[in-house]
Amino acid sequence: MTIDEIRDNFALLDDWDDRYRYVIELGRTLDPMPEPEHSSENKVQGCASQVWLSRRVDRNKAGEPLLKYLGDSDAHIVRGLIAILLTLYSGRTPREILGTDALAVFDEFGFREHLTPQRSNGLRAMVERIRSDAREALAAAS
Repeated sequence: MTIDEIRDNFALLDDWDDRYRYVIELGRTLDPMPEPEHSSENKVQGCASQVWLSRRVDRNKAGEPLLKYLGDSDAHIVRGLIAILLTLYSGRTPREILGTDALAVFDEFGFREHLTPQRSNGLRAMVERIRSDAREALAAAS
């Protein structure tokens, strides 16, 4: 699924209850995260729920690093937010990640008005974790 498909599906849903159900459904599409990946190293700090992001670095044909992620949470809505985030970021180069404003996309969807402050803080923590990984990978590749 692409971010444009998510955007189109979201636009079809007028009611926020339906949108939340859709986000929960997106969370169910996440690839399973192996139990060893649920480690303290992969745990995202700053989230009210338990959130894990594990990173793997591959290379594209040009030899640039590609950051690939698995994500999980013990909260259904948060799993959906992770699914949207990974649609934006997983499998991308560090430059693509740093050039993508995920928070603007979530604002476009209307999440700023519909997430609790704790969930908004957690979302920012997840975005910053991925952007930090991208900055590290970019520095290592130079």
